[in-house]
Amino acid sequence: MFVMRKKGQSATPAITNRLRSSQRSYLPVVGVKKILTENQNPVLIAHMKTKTFGLTLAICFLGGAACFAANPQMGSWKLNEAKSKLSPGAMKNNTVVYQSVLFQTKVTIDGTDAKGKPTHNEWTGKFDGKDYPVTGDPTSDARSYTKVNDRTMDFAIKKGGKVTVSGRIVVASNGKSRTVTASGTDAKGKKAKSTAVYDKA
Repeated sequence: MFVMRKKGQSATPAITNRLRSSQRSYLPVVGVKKILTENQNPVLIAHMKTKTFGLTLAICFLGGAACFAANPQMGSWKLNEAKSKLSPGAMKNNTVVYQSVLFQTKVTIDGTDAKGKPTHNEWTGKFDGKDYPVTGDPTSDARSYTKVNDRTMDFAIKKGGKVTVSGRIVVASNGKSRTVTASGTDAKGKKAKSTAVYDKA
């Protein structure tokens, strides 16, 4: 690019002005890049990472909670003795509660033993057919649940590695009741069968 100048005028001022103009347009860009790349606040970055992790974890928990809420087995169930067929002298599970705990299910059972004394046992695990420990029940030390479909599960109760009771749990289509059929051996080694009906509490 040629710059017209008057006769006798030096080209130096024009060139100098052009250089100054170029420097003015370049320096702000350089300054912005320097701020973005060199002046990062490590505390702010750590805070943003923590917020991102917390949001991700919250989404996972909400997703897990939604899945558990959609499971018809979840909730509190109360024994309906009038509709049930229980073996004489057998243990009774009066209330059964299914609740989600850290992507697993906790099953809490309260009832009475053969002598009418109160019983309480807990189980925490997944409905994947694997054995998970039982606490509070002298007649069993492990239990497994296997999902058959959305409303049906098979279960097995074990003591010392041997199955003592097995059965099936079926939730009614309206979700208001469930039927538990079980067969096994009692404390005296006798075979027994039972059908327990529960109403949604």
